[in-house]
Amino acid sequence: MLPLAIISFGASANAGLPMIMLAVPVYSISLLPIIAIEAIYLQKSLDLTKGLSIKTAFVSNLVSTIVGVPLTWVILVLIQMLTGGGGAYGVDTFVGKMLAVTWQAPWLIPYESDLHWMILFAGLFLIIPFYFVSWWSEFLVSKKMLADTGLSKYDIKLKVRNANLITYSLLACWPIGWYVVGYVLK
Repeated sequence: MLPLAIISFGASANAGLPMIMLAVPVYSISLLPIIAIEAIYLQKSLDLTKGLSIKTAFVSNLVSTIVGVPLTWVILVLIQMLTGGGGAYGVDTFVGKMLAVTWQAPWLIPYESDLHWMILFAGLFLIIPFYFVSWWSEFLVSKKMLADTGLSKYDIKLKVRNANLITYSLLACWPIGWYVVGYVLK
């Protein structure tokens, strides 16, 4: 996955930039730290054994990373294309800039001279739907894995949400970091 991160960092082409090419390497590199953070949080907040919290965090994050995030991206691309978001409308106005990094965030239009800031904001925007899908997919997996513990579904849902809030807040450092590195290397 690391070669993909290196290749996709400097990606630019007339076909645009599918943001999944940046997301997959980032989520892959971040997977083990995320599992560790969420396992510690789940262990402490749900009073789980260390082994059960690691197993739950590992399986649920694997599902959300391999299935949830890519599937969400595909759905967002379909929405983008089916609603007219596949065309270049320009980034000369505030509204144009906002549309370019929200509506067109899944597959960025190749505004070559603007990609440096567009990747930052599109990446931050995509964290929102990825967070919600990760939370729900991890909750469904965790609920099943913790069924025999006597914990309520509400407690599991709440704690999985909180664990994802922590790790997705940290994931926001990736697009910000890329922007800073790109700015420094200019």
